[in-house]
Amino acid sequence: MPAVSADLSKRLVPDELWELVAPLLPSFAARPQGGGTAPRDERAVFTAVVYVLTSGCAWRHLPPTFGTSSATAHRRFTVWTEVGLWRRLHRAVLDELGVRGEVDWTSAIVDAASVRAKRGSLTGPNPVDRGKKGSKLHVLSDAQGIPLAVAVSGANMHDSLALKPLILGIPAVRSRRGPRRRRPVKLRADKAYFSAEHLSWLRERGLVARIARPGIESGERLGRHRWKIERSIAWLFGYRRLTIRYERKGSHFLAFLGLAAALTCYKKLAKLAT
Repeated sequence: MPAVSADLSKRLVPDELWELVAPLLPSFAARPQGGGTAPRDERAVFTAVVYVLTSGCAWRHLPPTFGTSSATAHRRFTVWTEVGLWRRLHRAVLDELGVRGEVDWTSAIVDAASVRAKRGSLTGPNPVDRGKKGSKLHVLSDAQGIPLAVAVSGANMHDSLALKPLILGIPAVRSRRGPRRRRPVKLRADKAYFSAEHLSWLRERGLVARIARPGIESGERLGRHRWKIERSIAWLFGYRRLTIRYERKGSHFLAFLGLAAALTCYKKLAKLAT
């Protein structure tokens, strides 16, 4: 592999990140009927997947210098998606942040953003884009903007419908001391998420709701915190494969979003080591 490509591979997947990824990968099992081939270098394949997410290139345009074919990379991406690798990687990185006391549980912030979609499941007419087909990214972060949970829906789904799944999707994260934690103190959101039912549901779970009330609060108070979740979404959109959806399967687009969330958290972790 050329030196330039080797350097790029190290930037995309540093050794410290690979140490978190490698134990999570499913082991290869030979088929009972015989035949089949053992996996190629899994680090090379994982790096190719990260390159597709980062660059936004089509699978068929994957450079051969990564040492794996586009078909192999896509096939392994599909397998890893089916076994839930991206969710487990996200949690593993959050665990590393948690033991360092870098996850701020004083509040969680939730927001959403829409992207155009070419095709596939989990799409719908976007009401703010002249009804063009699109998908919506839902993100819940900690108080400082570290993504804790993500989801995908059709662009026509109301933001509020993702609130419960996002909160229930917060993983139990390791703490510097004591048991794992998954519950923030407060939940901050704009008026799109306001409803009496949501307030009651949050209260039952011991969460303090800080949701702007339609026609009463302008949202300026939330603005002091909202920029953090907006920054989080901007970080995620820095992975170009998320800016326009090309995946036919909604699960594959969610997989890319989950990987982007894990890598965003890893960048925070890497800064702590510098």
